[in-house]
Amino acid sequence: MQYSSSQSESDVPKPVTPASTYRLQLGPAFPFAAAGAAVPYLASLGVSHLHLSPALEAVPGSAHGYDVTDHTRVRAELGGEEGLRALAATARAHGLGIVLDIVPNHMAVPDPLRLNRPLWEVLREGPRSPYARWFDIDWEAGGGRLLLPVLGEPPRADGFRVDAEEGVLRYGEGDTEREFPLRAGTAGLPLPQLLAAQWYRVACWREARTALNYRRFFTISDLIGVRVEDPGVFSATHTKVLELVRDGVLQGLRVDHVDGLADPEGYLRRLRAAAGGDCWVVVEKILARQERLPPGWPVAGTTGYDALHRVDGLFADPAGTAELARAYAAATGLPPWEATAAAAAREVLTGDLAAELALLERLAGPELAPSVRELLIGYPVYRPYPGGEVAGVGAGTVGAGVDGLDGVRELVARDPAFGARFAQTSAALRAKSLEDRAFYRWAPLLSATEVGGEPGAPAVSVAEFHAYCAELERDWPATGTVLSTHDTKRSADVRARIAALSQAPGEMGVVGGSGGSGDPQLGWVARQSALGLGDVPDRGPRLAAALLKAAREAGLRTSWTDPDEEYEAGIADLVPGEAAGLPGHLTEAARANVLGMTLLHLAMPGVPEVYQGSETEYRALVDPDNRRPAAFPRGSLAALDAGTAPHGLAAEKLALTAALLRLRRDRPALFTGYTPLTASGPAADHCVAFARSADLVAVATRLSHRLAESGGWNGTTLILPPGRWRPVYGAPGGSTHEGAHEGRVALAELLTGLPATALIRVG
Repeated sequence: MQYSSSQSESDVPKPVTPASTYRLQLGPAFPFAAAGAAVPYLASLGVSHLHLSPALEAVPGSAHGYDVTDHTRVRAELGGEEGLRALAATARAHGLGIVLDIVPNHMAVPDPLRLNRPLWEVLREGPRSPYARWFDIDWEAGGGRLLLPVLGEPPRADGFRVDAEEGVLRYGEGDTEREFPLRAGTAGLPLPQLLAAQWYRVACWREARTALNYRRFFTISDLIGVRVEDPGVFSATHTKVLELVRDGVLQGLRVDHVDGLADPEGYLRRLRAAAGGDCWVVVEKILARQERLPPGWPVAGTTGYDALHRVDGLFADPAGTAELARAYAAATGLPPWEATAAAAAREVLTGDLAAELALLERLAGPELAPSVRELLIGYPVYRPYPGGEVAGVGAGTVGAGVDGLDGVRELVARDPAFGARFAQTSAALRAKSLEDRAFYRWAPLLSATEVGGEPGAPAVSVAEFHAYCAELERDWPATGTVLSTHDTKRSADVRARIAALSQAPGEMGVVGGSGGSGDPQLGWVARQSALGLGDVPDRGPRLAAALLKAAREAGLRTSWTDPDEEYEAGIADLVPGEAAGLPGHLTEAARANVLGMTLLHLAMPGVPEVYQGSETEYRALVDPDNRRPAAFPRGSLAALDAGTAPHGLAAEKLALTAALLRLRRDRPALFTGYTPLTASGPAADHCVAFARSADLVAVATRLSHRLAESGGWNGTTLILPPGRWRPVYGAPGGSTHEGAHEGRVALAELLTGLPATALIRVG
């Protein structure tokens, strides 16, 4: 069915900055209809916008949708365009808007290949195809042919069959059969000449490491990079999404992996011009701790990993973190964080990204090639931007080969093509070497190994947090903020439980080579993962799957490409046979962390996102564990509103989340401005507090176990802004946490019963 942009202006709601977003992971098991059924509950919860994972046509059965095959159609498996428009109508009827995740950087190299028509035509027609400009293909490096590393083993000549009538070349049989287009005029050639005459060469996937000649997403050869910097390609790949924006179906866009683009700022300016100034746009951009989003970008901000790191860091005890690092080094013999990250970068660049490195070295020439390599390995952020960090990288950062640094810097600035490819490779290297290798090797405190963080020094002071929030309010007040996403290695509640160990590092105990794997490094990962996950359904299989992935990503004893079956057989022995809970004295610390992190996230500047199901206690490990179909606590919310909700952390978190989301939606003026509030007394550093506008205050306890060990608040006080203040919410089932406060307040009184509170001015 075809749709046109024919809605009247009165039918189209004017997009506005969301009060909050709620992320839904769409897929065949959770299509548009399922999202529509959840809308009444989500509206009651208080969110203002649904945030949908990619919804354009993707590889059949895809559980995530980032493997786009056709930009002109809404995905049929989700319900098609009719289903999306019906969802939008349902959302609109309940006062909700929709933000869509879009994927401009890459498309799938699917099976069957013909699902990606632009790529199919390039394979059939070669560099003269009108679609050849869609992709970054190095025809010279491939000897005039595109490498297709899509087979499990090296191809056998007798495995190919020609179907001249359909114009295809087939390889394999049954479920493993692959189909490729025939180049015109080659059908009658003998098979050896026919194979050599094609515009592509079919190969085993292992050849991608050294011979790949197209840009891809990270190291995933099944995702081919798209040249959206070309105006024609931009138009062809964005027409449908922009139509949905103009029709009021979508009110916002989340841009996936903006660092992969040749010209991110140019792309965003074109997107902004096409989508209109009222469309809320955020970018997935991983910022290092001292890095800032380029101020000229026409976006509302990032998707929020920078906020995640600051909130998490408040609940990591620096002394305990250092003690854990010393114990980890003694138990495993592994190097410190900086050496771990550098080694992982060198391995990935010279191994998995060897083809990308070879292209850059060839473009730079033999004299500059060594410096290109060292600069990529030592680069301190994901990628350079004009006027950014490339000029500030010194010899101490890049290590050997710095004699040619000035030459590489000049080449980056002078040659746009080289500069773009250097930047794209740098982003892929950072993602793969940090997120997908070093973060799995460094396990003193697993809660610190999330994107955008600094695992070697994860703690964030109260002063640093306040400075960050003030900067957000000044420069990026509508940026996104998150605690859990579809990409976090552990949900916020799992990280909150693990972070409690930083206050009692002795609770890690002696973790040696127990279990069939005999691997103390994985033993640390297993113990902390078990403590973080706790007693949940299907705990054993979920932990085992996460540990296997951790071992393969770390690449110390096994890997995805060369698995050690004997070693992997022992990994399951590391999963405790019984549910491992946190020690009793850390259970309250975990509760304080969960509620404190939730409060700060929902009260701080920016647009908070709630990941599906995380409005209540939500424990999940790395994907695919965190991408399971959502479970909505409809009954718990109804009980809460009826005043009959039970006690417990899940109910407390839901009460806090609903209270603040509803305030954000109904009284947005409360969430403006930012004023740090400073506690006074011996335990002042355990309090983080701030005011928003003149009528809302947030107060949270940090490092609560250390606080209890030192005697509690012990007379520590907080001066509230002028007026009388009452809590926004209380503990489900009744609480003494209900009286009004004014002036100087003892924190022991203010935080009675709850470790975190939001206060609203009376009257």
